[in-house]
Amino acid sequence: MPLGTPVQIFNALSAARPIERTRIVAGKAVVMGGSVAGLLAARVLADHAETVVIIERDDLGETRIPRPGVPQGSQSHALLVGGLRQLERWFPGITAQARQEGAVLLPGREVRTYVDNVPQAATAPYDLLSGTRPFLENVIRRRTFDLPNVKVIPGRVTGLGLGGGRVQGVRWISGGEEAVEDADFVVDAMGRASKLGDWLEEAGWQKPSLHRVPINVNYATGLFARSPDAPIFGALARRSPAFAAARTAGGAVSPVEGGAWLVMLGGYDDDRPDRTLDGFLLRCREDLPPAFARAVAGEPLKPIATYRQADARRRDYAGLTRLPGGLVSVGDAVASFNPIYGQGITSATLHASSLSAYLWRTPDARMPAHEFFDLQQVIVDAAWQLSTAADLARQQSGAVLSPQARLARWIGEQIVDASLADETISRRFADVTNMTAHPATLMTPATVARSIWANRRRPAAR
Repeated sequence: MPLGTPVQIFNALSAARPIERTRIVAGKAVVMGGSVAGLLAARVLADHAETVVIIERDDLGETRIPRPGVPQGSQSHALLVGGLRQLERWFPGITAQARQEGAVLLPGREVRTYVDNVPQAATAPYDLLSGTRPFLENVIRRRTFDLPNVKVIPGRVTGLGLGGGRVQGVRWISGGEEAVEDADFVVDAMGRASKLGDWLEEAGWQKPSLHRVPINVNYATGLFARSPDAPIFGALARRSPAFAAARTAGGAVSPVEGGAWLVMLGGYDDDRPDRTLDGFLLRCREDLPPAFARAVAGEPLKPIATYRQADARRRDYAGLTRLPGGLVSVGDAVASFNPIYGQGITSATLHASSLSAYLWRTPDARMPAHEFFDLQQVIVDAAWQLSTAADLARQQSGAVLSPQARLARWIGEQIVDASLADETISRRFADVTNMTAHPATLMTPATVARSIWANRRRPAAR
């Protein structure tokens, strides 16, 4: 894959081309962590290594319940269109398989969007695959474990074996027994709490800088019985900056496997949606559009689950000049975002695409993977730009900004507002938020001008 501008690289990585040509560049590859990002990395490596070993401390059996290593697993998760296309690329037929096992294919025309509880004219231009996080992870896990050269070791990774300028193995422990797994290539998929940077620093290598953006987002999610004859729909609700102080900042309704509605409520800072069923139902009925009240009318199937995330964070591996050979990092171990934007799983699929492009080009996987991190950075930058821009705007409400910052924010608001009423802008905005197009594609003079014109023709106030 040729390198180019960020838009060109993003387009190449997000294209869901069939896997046609592969080559073996490593004997044994080890993936530290069996998360979605780790499973996808293992799938890619299965085409480029003789053996792939996943080391994961959680039970990776047939469970469809949230794993301890995924504390947000009970919450609502979005599989964006960009992610679904990549999953189909790596696992042909996985959409049909998931639907056969209970996932719901939600038509885009049935996704209802509300701003300040007012329905918006625009609808999602894509059909969405809807299911719980444990369900989707289970489907991906089984497809990965079906690969003949992939195996799993239950254990906790405790460090790296480094020597000769490259990674040579992974240290792990299970049941009090310590062991070392030799490796030609290692993937860090240990999530937000990854200790890879510390291990590198302890061994005399550079540690990637860590950048945090406070978000202080709080979630509560409930699962409710869905009547077999109930119309299928999805709902997304959010508050505009003018209503930012409202008790409930937003929420989502999704039909999921098992004949259920998954209902999520969100709030920021001191607003923490209730863990109690009565408090949860009250918010759905009083704070949000009627779609939420309809979704919680059935029998509750599980206790209300809550989750809090203090910050978004990213580690700058692309900025390292000294890096051991044969080592990469993927998923939340590199960047984790405000989960309200649903970018996590889709970003992981695009990290896998970056890994595939890198391994196809490299003659020796034991060399430092600078090119991989350059490719991955394009994906991380795109997701980071979308999510943190909104987070920073909320935090900086009322702050004195430079003229350039005020102009950039105003243009962004024009595009977002126009996407709720203008079909063309809605499609372009959906391409970006679904990670099938780079954010820069929204900033063309034609798109900005159309957005301004569309907003001028709208009613003066909602």
